[in-house]
Amino acid sequence: MCSPKSTSSYDDIAGMYDAYWADWYLPAALPALENLFFSPVPVGSTVLDVCCGSGHVTEELVRRGYRVTGVDSSAALIEIARRRLPEASFTVQDVRHLNMERRFAAAISTFDSLNHILEFEGLCQAFVCVHGALAPGGLFVFDMNLEDAYLSDLSQWHAHVQDDNVGLVRGTYDSTLKKASTELIWFVKSDGRGVWQRHHSIVEQRCYKQEEIVSALADAGFSEIGAIPAMQAGATAELGFGRMFFSATASEGILPQSLCA
Repeated sequence: MCSPKSTSSYDDIAGMYDAYWADWYLPAALPALENLFFSPVPVGSTVLDVCCGSGHVTEELVRRGYRVTGVDSSAALIEIARRRLPEASFTVQDVRHLNMERRFAAAISTFDSLNHILEFEGLCQAFVCVHGALAPGGLFVFDMNLEDAYLSDLSQWHAHVQDDNVGLVRGTYDSTLKKASTELIWFVKSDGRGVWQRHHSIVEQRCYKQEEIVSALADAGFSEIGAIPAMQAGATAELGFGRMFFSATASEGILPQSLCA
């Protein structure tokens, strides 16, 4: 996941994230990704997986025959991804300061990862950097949560109980600040004597308006910008409520030299 901090808020709960959400996002989003990304991007293309996390979607990209490079600001999540997918390339980078040595045919960012960027200027900068990493005509597909998704969170604790670990998750949303916080507590049995280790993190997200996102893409140099509700694109209702998929094409010519205001 993307985080504006030098140390990612996912580092301490990377194992929890990898285990608990491994089979949740991709099955629910797969029909939408099939329509918006897999169908138009030829097999064998170079793909940049932006904010790739521990590699849940990256694994599907590799399985389909894409040549994938994953980037994420969490060193702990990237370590898991590298162990899972030695055939892919991974690097620890903040998407707002992305610096790739090559241009890619396409880029993808999933699971509302870009909502972790808490300032609009940072989102604009991220779009500029992704545009700079794409070859002319390269496709960029991503999803973000709009306000309806956050308003549906009832601030209740959700528990995940397994033999060797217990996870607790609770989300809250401040409609005035347009910021969401997810508190994650993870207890892991650390040895055979019944000793448990506690991990804790608070992950923050920012809610943006659809028109802000589209405007930032245009100012970053993208064209052919489209936005489609996730359920209309094919995602399940559980995942899709309040979620929007965006697609955009990298324009040819000179890249933008300044950030959008």
